[in-house]
Amino acid sequence: MQNKRRVSVSTLGCKVNAFESELLTQKLVQSEWAVDDDTEAADLYIINTCTVTKEADRQARQVVRRAVRRNPDALVVVTGCYAQISPQACASIPGVDLVVGNDRKLDIARLLPNAKPDSGEAGVIVGDLDEHVSLPDQLLTGFEGQTRAFVQVQQGCNQGCTFCIIHRARGPSRSLLPTMVKKQVERLVVKGYKEIVICGVDLGAYGEDLVLEGNRGYGLVDLLEEICSLKHDFRIRLSSIDPAHIDERLITLMGHQPKICPHLHLSLQSGNSLILKRMKRRYGSDQVLSKVSELRENIADLVLSADIMVGFPTESEAHFEDTLRMVRQLEIAYPHVFPYSERPSTPAARVPSHKQVPVPERKSRAKTLRRVGSEVRQKVLHSRLGSGSRILVEGGPCPIAGHQKGRAGNYIEVWVPAEEWQVGQWADVHYRAVQGDALIGEWA
Repeated sequence: MQNKRRVSVSTLGCKVNAFESELLTQKLVQSEWAVDDDTEAADLYIINTCTVTKEADRQARQVVRRAVRRNPDALVVVTGCYAQISPQACASIPGVDLVVGNDRKLDIARLLPNAKPDSGEAGVIVGDLDEHVSLPDQLLTGFEGQTRAFVQVQQGCNQGCTFCIIHRARGPSRSLLPTMVKKQVERLVVKGYKEIVICGVDLGAYGEDLVLEGNRGYGLVDLLEEICSLKHDFRIRLSSIDPAHIDERLITLMGHQPKICPHLHLSLQSGNSLILKRMKRRYGSDQVLSKVSELRENIADLVLSADIMVGFPTESEAHFEDTLRMVRQLEIAYPHVFPYSERPSTPAARVPSHKQVPVPERKSRAKTLRRVGSEVRQKVLHSRLGSGSRILVEGGPCPIAGHQKGRAGNYIEVWVPAEEWQVGQWADVHYRAVQGDALIGEWA
């Protein structure tokens, strides 16, 4: 360690970023860098950014400036979605040496000599995502210090929702070959990871661009079936999925395949059909209600989480009430709520100011929706009392002395006695109480 250059990688945003950061770190280690948890002493800082909202941009700049202050002599590299969309804004931050777009993110180890060229200004390497994009080209060995592992299977998005900039930050949808995905999953479960999170920018679009032998169609359900065929004791969790991609095959597979967690995170956005249409989503509220009803009929113990936006341009109080009603009706226990944030050059940002929802009202609606989400979550937790399940012990700080955290397949957090189970192991527990946003479990 003393003879190696030290690198610290900071990750903001989604699970795809988390996977890419791990792979990028692995490549740096292969190039004779040492991963340094002591960020005060790093020789290289890499900040893998997000740009889904203005707040994400602000957080990215904050993390970059913090890295520069920690070691003014270190190399500072900014990459990810904010770097792809706003490279000059990243390059203009004092102390930044190199800006790399998503098109070359996984090549950073060999691009470091381009940092701070002779001009003294930050090097900028940001290209056209239609021509090139960084896709995993080697297998990831693991996720340091975690009991679950992320596996990226898809990159990019073809949709272009009116509020979203990510299709520009990530490029068109591209799928990894199923043979590589299956090898990646098997490598991780053999190493002992018992939960594999399958992730993508538009996960349900997996396979749409693939042409396999015989020109046969191949999609997400086909991939999941192959992964489930692996002869190991592990579970699969799906990351965010568009309701438009929930079809009969996926519902049937989730209902009959015990390896797939009874949990879905919906990219819902709104509960009002007019607002969904103005967002350029591919479904209305009736379709969502119908699909969730079918999911609950077929999948025992299902728990839902969802991304939900409030304050989209033209959203009235009545439209917002429809969203509150849907959260209650669908029992969305874990809503990820965020106020609408104008993104550069998106159609929604061009809506006249008098049709934009005032920022204070956006924040107020977000607060109300989070409160409703908390009420639904308590209802869901209390409905599980007296039952039980198999959980994965995750460890970590717990509010109850002598207990540690675990998580059920349906995503509910469970606190269990620390002395009875080891981190990373399965535990069969009985739910005896609710405390805060978790269930208290005991030996079943």
